[in-house]
Amino acid sequence: MNIKKIGLTALAGALVSVSANAADLSVTGSASLGFAGEEKQSTGNGWTMATGVTFAASAEMDNGWVVSTSQTLNNDRAAEAIDNSSLTIDMGDAGSLTFYGDGGSGAVSLMDDTTPTAGEESWDDVTGGTDHVSGATGDDTFLYTNSSLMDGVTVKVAYIPSDAGAASPAAVSASVESSVDYTVTYTGIENLTIGAGAGENNNAGPTNSYDMTVLNATYTYDAISIGWSTNEADSNKANEDRTLTAFGISYAVNDDLSISLNSSETEVEGGTDQEAFGISASMVVGSMTISANHNSIENTGGTAGDDRSGYALNLAFAF
Repeated sequence: MNIKKIGLTALAGALVSVSANAADLSVTGSASLGFAGEEKQSTGNGWTMATGVTFAASAEMDNGWVVSTSQTLNNDRAAEAIDNSSLTIDMGDAGSLTFYGDGGSGAVSLMDDTTPTAGEESWDDVTGGTDHVSGATGDDTFLYTNSSLMDGVTVKVAYIPSDAGAASPAAVSASVESSVDYTVTYTGIENLTIGAGAGENNNAGPTNSYDMTVLNATYTYDAISIGWSTNEADSNKANEDRTLTAFGISYAVNDDLSISLNSSETEVEGGTDQEAFGISASMVVGSMTISANHNSIENTGGTAGDDRSGYALNLAFAF
């Protein structure tokens, strides 16, 4: 649904000293039904449902900037009803700045495992299997993006302010610090994408903060995509360092059906290396997507001999 010419003069005045004549407003929806199970775990009822309605609006200002905002209402009973609330100012060649009031992710978090997959990463869908450290995330965060600095280069810089205040002036040194990270993606070579990033994750506080580095490469030839990704976290806490190395290959059988194989190894300081393998498939039929994956993990979470597997089926609709 599109509703034209809705005045956003008040919004424009709050952002920049120019005015907007008209805006585009859209409403989209999604719904999904899923079933998941896991070996050696009491998961209870494996059926889940998720629905969401996203409201979005955008307007071009007199100076050529485009201001847009979006907000999703969902049925997640374990979390807030409002999700992924954001405000973006697109400044053209100067890049874009997005403020996430809810659901924000740092640049490194968006690049933790980029190996091509038709479903989930190899370490997912097993409790304790996500034993690698991602970048910082949080509400009320900033993400700057610019793809105009050089042909084929996209730069992202994220600032995740601390949301934990000190109880007293004497406790300031023990409060949670803000996090900053950045990534650079290069697509200047045909069919090849290369990414790198670094930063810090201070979400867990001064006793368990991380320095992060990520590297990845994906090559696509016709219907086949092959990717490699690594994610390293260096913690100031003993036995908390993690290094994830992942590989993946996906094949587009046709325009609607894709399959993939993924594997990963996580070096766990003070434990046994975790190894994971997964297979995924997805099929698109009009506005419906059917996906399935099965993952098996050895030494889950760095615990020797703790071998498990998990699976997930999902039926999703977009409106």
